[in-house]
Amino acid sequence: MRLKMEFTTEPFEMPDFPPHAVTARRIVDEAGLEVEVGPFGTSAVGDAETVLAVVDRLFRDTFAVGATRISVQVTAVPDGTAEQAEDIR
Repeated sequence: MRLKMEFTTEPFEMPDFPPHAVTARRIVDEAGLEVEVGPFGTSAVGDAETVLAVVDRLFRDTFAVGATRISVQVTAVPDGTAEQAEDIR
């Protein structure tokens, strides 16, 4: 199964990226996930075991460097097979 995680870390201070935002991006990059950065958050897609491990590390490492809030949503993503697409409906 593939999962898509969407997350934001706070506080977000402009104009520089705070350490927790840099840490979060490094974590998903190091995991080899497909990453997309949007104006209100970051999303990453990968196999379930990798995404779940990244979520755990994201919480631990970004709070350790100053995050005060982390918002996460994880969604199952069909991989194109009819059987898995049926399971998600």
